[in-house]
Amino acid sequence: MSASMRILDIPKRPDPKLVAELGSMVTPHLSDSMERLYASGPQLRPIHKQGKLAGPAFTVKTAPGDNLLVHKALDTAKPGDVIVVDAGGFGDYAIIGELMMSRARQRGVAGMVIWGAIRDSAEIAAGTYPVYACAVTHRGPYKNGPGEINVPISIAGMPVMPGDIIVGDADGLVAVPQEMAERVLASAKAILEKETAAMKQIQAGTVDRGWVDKALREKGYKV
Repeated sequence: MSASMRILDIPKRPDPKLVAELGSMVTPHLSDSMERLYASGPQLRPIHKQGKLAGPAFTVKTAPGDNLLVHKALDTAKPGDVIVVDAGGFGDYAIIGELMMSRARQRGVAGMVIWGAIRDSAEIAAGTYPVYACAVTHRGPYKNGPGEINVPISIAGMPVMPGDIIVGDADGLVAVPQEMAERVLASAKAILEKETAAMKQIQAGTVDRGWVDKALREKGYKV
């Protein structure tokens, strides 16, 4: 078998409760909790109108502009999975459109992330089914392969392993490795608590801004 002909399953899916808890966090807090190392770049943007994305990564690596293996993923991903496609960030041919999105939604797939282009953007943008992509084009895909399913991929600078917990919102995407998930969740909760307290201080006008001048003096500024 060729190295580019592997069709695998997710080795281990995370606890759905853990996925839901991470999904309740915002991506900035999750990204900060991973030292900004497991987050996608700004090219990957939500195409849908609104709606949070959370679920284990069902990864697809495909030739740019080809969606044969994405069709296989639509037939084999389990409810709650997030289909994450590494199509090389190539924007000239759409990997999915409204029909494939609708098939994914009908099967209970939590959402789709395309490191490549999509089409039928108006229809996708009008709804709340989570679809992320880096380009839009009218040109359709090829269906020749090659490609692989549930292998390590990298999208917009973000490494993704099958089963990583994908969380997406209006700010972008993060991929939380399962072995880090509990620690990342605890850190994100702590950041949320700290920022909630800071917001109350801002609203009350009681913020101590002395740290700004202190930091400037430490860097040699005269303030």
